[in-house]
Amino acid sequence: MKSERFSLPDRKIFAGPRMRRLRGRLGLTQTRMAEEIGVSTSYLNLIERNQRPLTAPFLLKLSETYNADLRELISEGEEQVEREVAEALASPLLSGIDVGKAELQEFVAAQPGIAQALIQLHRAKESGGDPEPTPGKGQTPLAAVRAIIEGARNHFPELEAACEDLADELRLAGPHFLGSVSDRLRVKHGFTIRILPADVMPELLRRFDIHNRQVQLSEILDNASRSFQAAYQLATFELKSQIEAVASRANLASKPAERLLVQNLTNYAAAAMMMPYRRFYEAAEATGYDISLLEARFGAGFEQVAHRLTTLQRPGARGIPFFLIRVDRAGNISKRFSAGSFPFAQTGGTCPLWTLHRAFERRGETLTQLVELEDGGRFLTMARTVTAYRQPFGMAAPEFAIGLGCETRHAHGLTYAKGLDLDGTAMPIGLGCAACTRTGCRQRAVPPTNRRLIIDETQRGPNAFEFAKD
Repeated sequence: MKSERFSLPDRKIFAGPRMRRLRGRLGLTQTRMAEEIGVSTSYLNLIERNQRPLTAPFLLKLSETYNADLRELISEGEEQVEREVAEALASPLLSGIDVGKAELQEFVAAQPGIAQALIQLHRAKESGGDPEPTPGKGQTPLAAVRAIIEGARNHFPELEAACEDLADELRLAGPHFLGSVSDRLRVKHGFTIRILPADVMPELLRRFDIHNRQVQLSEILDNASRSFQAAYQLATFELKSQIEAVASRANLASKPAERLLVQNLTNYAAAAMMMPYRRFYEAAEATGYDISLLEARFGAGFEQVAHRLTTLQRPGARGIPFFLIRVDRAGNISKRFSAGSFPFAQTGGTCPLWTLHRAFERRGETLTQLVELEDGGRFLTMARTVTAYRQPFGMAAPEFAIGLGCETRHAHGLTYAKGLDLDGTAMPIGLGCAACTRTGCRQRAVPPTNRRLIIDETQRGPNAFEFAKD
């Protein structure tokens, strides 16, 4: 078995507040934790007061003793919180209030609860609702479900275990996934899969016809999509109790949100059946996360594989912490998932300098790009267009661009990093013009909302907006 992929950032790691939160979750005193990990109480106290950095041996001991997620302790999660707080502070309502990077970092580290409250207020405002302590209260169903998935880091262990067991049974039944699912639906549940012409199902891709005992699929679906839709239907039969248990624990405030979460979890289960965790993880590691090879090996599509890569968070078998974003030509975000830090804007307006938006010009080609954010975070990203399904001649097929990426310190084993200098020049991008404070950007559409606008009639720079730097 391969060891879990992990590397330390090239900087000292001060994680006092995170250590205190970990100890609090475990219900341990400083003395008890110090004894269990083999350090002095005074040393642990210094770490929690940010007077000593975390060391590699200390982190590994924590992982061995408590099965702790080391990425949380090295601040990947905190960096994401910093970005979301920065986005909240970019609201037009806070125009003129300047918050520097150092001040922002100190605030998030010292007051993580208040930082999360600020993020929740911002999300509620964006979704058109009022924030409430109950999950989903005052949010749109979509915003509520996204919050649940993000909180779980897009990984649901009990579904993974159940899907692996079911996938093993399907594999024994035959070499072709769709055929095995079809046989199981027919033999165990009394339903047959039927592929129908597009003119018979002009508005539907899948229909569960209980009267005719059929799972009807449209002919416009490709083989990977047919497999996924068939697996979705099988999950509704055989994984219903596990899916509903996860949804029930989420304690969502509205029925539409709860039903949408169940739908998302069923989609998750379908993908986990097609690409069962252990086999998929080992194949990803062995191939350098080559999406084309993974497509071929598991009979899946590009988007299905890319999405699955964001779910590999099992302790002891964690994959590279990818993020995924899906946009249309207008820049609307219709999907975003993350296993680690997710650096791009939560509410649209992604940076036009990111190659994701050039993917539409080079259909079907995987484009790679090194990017760097204002806070110094560096990422290797891949982008490619996908078409959801076929359409009859004369009708526009829905087309999207998929952006997949990870921090460069995790990218050395990626097939997409071959020939690239991961420490070399990177494209400077931002979180969207309203939140970005880079000067001299010729693509800027609007000034940053948290900087004072400067009007000088005697000169003209590369863009129409000049603003105070801090």
